[in-house]
Formats: sequence, structure tokens, C-alpha cells
Amino acid sequence: MMTRFNRIGLVIVLGSFFLTGCGQEKEDLAEHVAKVQSQKMAGIQGLPTIKAYEKFLYSAAELRNPFIKTVVNLPAVIEDEKEVFDNGIHPDKTRLKEILETYELSSLQLVGTLQQEYMWALVRAPEGVIHRVKIGDYMGLNEGQILAVSDTEITLKEIVSDGESGYIERDNSLSIININ
Repeated sequence: MMTRFNRIGLVIVLGSFFLTGCGQEKEDLAEHVAKVQSQKMAGIQGLPTIKAYEKFLYSAAELRNPFIKTVVNLPAVIEDEKEVFDNGIHPDKTRLKEILETYELSSLQLVGTLQQEYMWALVRAPEGVIHRVKIGDYMGLNEGQILAVSDTEITLKEIVSDGESGYIERDNSLSIININ
């Protein structure tokens, strides 16, 4: 309990010490205030006058628009209209894409086969995951449908653009890799 009284006494002593410092004479402060008050105050300038709004009439409305081409009566460019031949070959846009259709065929590797109820081909994707595929599945970016699976090769039929407005079928294959 004695320490509590000691603390209270210490606070009282320190408080009175600080208050004593505030009671000193402030002659230098009074001199400075008198000096500032004796100086002549600068006048505040008035607001600047605002010019009246002058109405502007746009007189160039009848002139030529710079954003419209000025050359008129150009002969129409006649394109050689090519006869569009629909051979009935086109990608099926309604079919859901399979996972191996997100890779270029050249980035896929045939690593083996597996015989169960079907002959399954084991294909390694670029990230190292091995996928099972069978006849009728799709792989590669060109709608490549698997036609045949053998121990050494997958045969595909791809649908690619003919460079104009149609599509053609192209045979392709994916051979097994030899790891020695």
C-alpha cells in the first residue's frame, strides 16, 4: 500500500514542477506580439473582374466534313466471286470437346496400348499425364477422330480448312515413341 502512496506523491511533485515552469515571465513573447501588431498590414486584393460571355456562332457547318472521303464515283471493285462448293465436310460445332483436343497432335506421344474390352491407346499429354483413348475418340486441334489403334500407331481422320470457305479430310497418324 505504501507504494501506491509513493506513486501519488510522485505525480503531485512532478505536476507542481511542470506548472512552476509555466509561470515564468514571457517578456520575449510579449515583445514579438507587439512588433507584429505594430507592422502595417497588407491589404487584401479584391476579386478580379470576370469578362462577360461572348456568344460564338459556328460558321463552318456548311463546309466539307474532314472525316468523310471526298473521292466520289469510284468504280466498284469487282471481286472474282468463287463458287462455293459444299462437300458436306465440316466440323461438328455441337459436339463437346475432349481433353486431348486442346493439344497440338505433334505435342502428344503414343506410349503404349492396353487390351481390355477395347484396344486402348495410352497417350501422354505435354504435362506428362497419360490418357486412354479408343476408336471413335477425338484428339488434336483439327477435329482428329481415331479410326484405328494398333500396337505401334494411332490412325486419325482430321478435318482441316481448305484455305477458302470449306473443309477437307486429311489422314494423320501418331506413332509410338521408343524409349531406350
